Amino acid sequence: MEDRLIEGTDLRVSALGYGAAPLGDVYGRVNLRTGTRSVRAALELGVTVFDVSPYYGRTRAETVLGQALAGVDRDTYTLATKVGRYGTDEFDFSAARVRRSVDESLARLGTGHLDLVQVHDLEFGDLGQVVEETLPALTELRDAGKVRHVGITGYPLPALASVAGRARVDTVLSYCHYTLLDRSLDDWVPYFAERGIAVLNASPLAMGALTARGAPPWHPAPAEVLRCCAAAAELCARRGVALEQLAVRFAVAYPRVATTFVGMPDEEQVRRNVGWAFGPLDEELLADVDRVLAPVRNHTWPSGRPENSEPP
Repeated sequence: MEDRLIEGTDLRVSALGYGAAPLGDVYGRVNLRTGTRSVRAALELGVTVFDVSPYYGRTRAETVLGQALAGVDRDTYTLATKVGRYGTDEFDFSAARVRRSVDESLARLGTGHLDLVQVHDLEFGDLGQVVEETLPALTELRDAGKVRHVGITGYPLPALASVAGRARVDTVLSYCHYTLLDRSLDDWVPYFAERGIAVLNASPLAMGALTARGAPPWHPAPAEVLRCCAAAAELCARRGVALEQLAVRFAVAYPRVATTFVGMPDEEQVRRNVGWAFGPLDEELLADVDRVLAPVRNHTWPSGRPENSEPP
């Protein structure tokens, strides 16, 4: 397993990260036994960074992950969680809620410290409050030893850039913006690098759009985007390759991020993703898929408050 430094920190993490949202039954029921076997298989194969949130399954994902990691040497993995989002339409970026949320996460995850705590989906909040209240509260918790590093997450890259330009953070976690479909993150990496901020990537399958099964009914992408993704999946199937395999391999190979998080609900999926992430890349197939997706390259969809998607 390749590992990389999260620049500006002392954290070295696996290039493939474990996205723990499925442990919260976000994409279907995952019982404790299945979840535990998934986490332990990931550790066995060299995956050393786990990303979770109290929002996933309304705290279930944190609870299952904490139980799955019980007894594992704390120095052998990096643990990241989030604050600010707790339900589909439930956001609270206040300092008081941040402090309470971190204590609750520590208890659920069964640990004395969190390696990284990130403001979750900040585009749904007041960015001024995030800068002036949320992040200072996390900095206080870092000074108290409960948190080692502080980061931000969200979908619109301008919202992340706006906050990164006004406050000191260690990491930015972007999702769906470095995939076969959308590579716009690459344009923003220098902006973050100039500010000493490391970039993390997530959702290389574009929230299910880049899969053989296709996007879930709730997917926010425009119909034309989903139509092209389905055509790419059909092309890969004719070549005897899963679109997911190409998508994971492509994203994990991106050298300008420290890690790419992929959801892994069970042991079989863990082993498959690890094999895909570091297997050979079919350049000819990649070129053909690129042509299919070219008409919708870098198309995005609305997320959060409209004003938070304006360029900083």
